[in-house]
Amino acid sequence: MILLYGLFTGILFGFLLQKGRVIRYDKQLGALRLMDMTIVKFMLSHILVAMAGVYLLNDLGLVKLVFKPTILGGVILGGVIFGIGWGFLGYCPGTSVAALAEGRWDALWGILGMLLGGAVYAEAFPLMAETVLTWGNYGYITIPKMLGINHWLIIPVFIIGGLALFKWFEKKGL
Repeated sequence: MILLYGLFTGILFGFLLQKGRVIRYDKQLGALRLMDMTIVKFMLSHILVAMAGVYLLNDLGLVKLVFKPTILGGVILGGVIFGIGWGFLGYCPGTSVAALAEGRWDALWGILGMLLGGAVYAEAFPLMAETVLTWGNYGYITIPKMLGINHWLIIPVFIIGGLALFKWFEKKGL
């Protein structure tokens, strides 16, 4: 049943990517050049809704949050690899799958790259576990935990900040 939930949410996310027009090359290029914030607005709106929804489900006892440790070495290296791949291909992982589903065969290179990258990561993991994945290990942290306050005091601040950022983007024509 869990796999069916994943399939359903994946199809729904792909549908929303397509409807939001964020799989278009001009939107991808605009985001990379900081000239079109459509993708940023799309992802930030999803993050804000998910943040509130996941914490609500957790508080209701319907899910259990499991946090991964914050390890700067892995985050920085992964971010650099992600950024280089996005810059070369013009798609991020989610948009490459959606673009392929739309018939854009150039996205297949990105998907093949993700599969190859996953295989390389699996092979390199033992070495990385002793090196990169130990650099800047801050353990299991969250903003509410760092501040010592309830998450429901932080979530509205992020939502208000996100809405203000959306308004600023619209004012600037981004």
